[in-house]
Amino acid sequence: VQLQASGGGSVQAGDSLRLSCVASGLTFSRYGMGWFRQALGKDREFVAAISWNGGRTNYADFVQGRFTIARDNAKTTVYLQMNSLKPEDTAVYYCAASRRVISGSNYQGVYDHWGQGTQVTVSS
Repeated sequence: VQLQASGGGSVQAGDSLRLSCVASGLTFSRYGMGWFRQALGKDREFVAAISWNGGRTNYADFVQGRFTIARDNAKTTVYLQMNSLKPEDTAVYYCAASRRVISGSNYQGVYDHWGQGTQVTVSS
């Protein structure tokens, strides 16, 4: 199983980025997917999750309508569209796949597979 995250970069506050995570080696449509992030010196935290068919999503409170998670099962890809980025969004962003919770979860412990992370840096 491999989860390949991409799309990170260095942007200015207020800009947008779209992260992608391509999954291989698993039956993608049978997995709930999530995005997490870890800032330097901090614990990894939940950002967003999506159910196996995209019908259910949930977000961390700090997203405040700025981020949107989506998936394309035909492309075995999950996306995180991030708008109105803030300096405090600076972190390494990880995608994750859960076979146990196909509705998507904010709990890291239920995720079976993790991507390698992509760096997002937002400057003021």
